[in-house]
Amino acid sequence: MHRRVFLTAMAAALGIGQAHGAESVIDDFSGQPETRWKFYTDAVMGGVSTGALEMIRGSRGGRARMTGEVSTAHQGGFLQMRRALGAAPDAATQGVWLEVRGNGAEYFVHLHTRQMVFPWQYYQARFESEGRWRRLRLPFAAFHPSGRMLRATPRPQDLISVALVAYGRDYSADVELRAIGFY
Repeated sequence: MHRRVFLTAMAAALGIGQAHGAESVIDDFSGQPETRWKFYTDAVMGGVSTGALEMIRGSRGGRARMTGEVSTAHQGGFLQMRRALGAAPDAATQGVWLEVRGNGAEYFVHLHTRQMVFPWQYYQARFESEGRWRRLRLPFAAFHPSGRMLRATPRPQDLISVALVAYGRDYSADVELRAIGFY
């Protein structure tokens, strides 16, 4: 009996066998992040939003900065930086974490799954940015589907991409991301 308690305590201390609470990194913007992230505006569908994605390298590591003007004219209204996932996370994964700062505006994380047929389908969770770096945790329950043809919440094992998005109203976007992952 004492041996089992000891082994359980050792496994917990080492993080062995704990599906919940474990974190993985999708990207920390080291190496060549420009090869992993793609930038889109609503121009792909006739909108007039303009912006840019800049990869910044510094003494404290890398980060991505997305800036621009979001415009709802011509049925538009978004800027997006998206990364395809190499592999979907484990089914026990509970959500997305990110280290982010911005200009105080509202931004979104979008998730795409392999069941999505159209490029305008997504799961979306919103957050308010601040001028200081913050680490946010967005549980999958906070992600809402873009339409009725999707499940109520995304299944982690079905995820194929993750995106940071400025969306839905006319405003100036300025947001930086230095790390993103799953928990």
